[in-house]
Amino acid sequence: MTILSDRDIVKAVDDGSLGVSPWNDKSLTPNGYDVRVAEISINGVIHGADEEVVRIPPKTMFYVSTVERVRFPDDMCGNLWLRTSWIRKGVIAAFGMVDAGFEGTLTLGSYNSSDSEVEIPIGERYCQLVFHTMSSPSEKSYEKRSGHYQNQTGVTLRPKNA
Repeated sequence: MTILSDRDIVKAVDDGSLGVSPWNDKSLTPNGYDVRVAEISINGVIHGADEEVVRIPPKTMFYVSTVERVRFPDDMCGNLWLRTSWIRKGVIAAFGMVDAGFEGTLTLGSYNSSDSEVEIPIGERYCQLVFHTMSSPSEKSYEKRSGHYQNQTGVTLRPKNA
């Protein structure tokens, strides 16, 4: 696998092979794109629509949905990395690979491990998405293999077919 540079990411978005929408120039990094917070679910309650900042209580699990909708071609996948600014505040997260052929917003599981409340502004950059080209296109993309979360929007904790 090869990691795409900022130049490669812009080219792929411009030619339509990769989708990142809405695009924000400030989110582009040398080797990735920082996805932003659209909404946050804490104990099943969705926050964000009418709030500028969401306060995460200490020792609490929460889920972030991204502003950006992504669309991956059959020969590209992605890794997610929590921004270190959140790690320094006590946030930890577990992310999976974004599969070739996936399309939708991303739901990101996180935990405030600190003894203090963490404030997360809506629209803030939350984690970096690093794009990888694969050695060949997948035989069956995400949508054709399982597609449980294909075309998801907002915090999605269960597959649409569950």
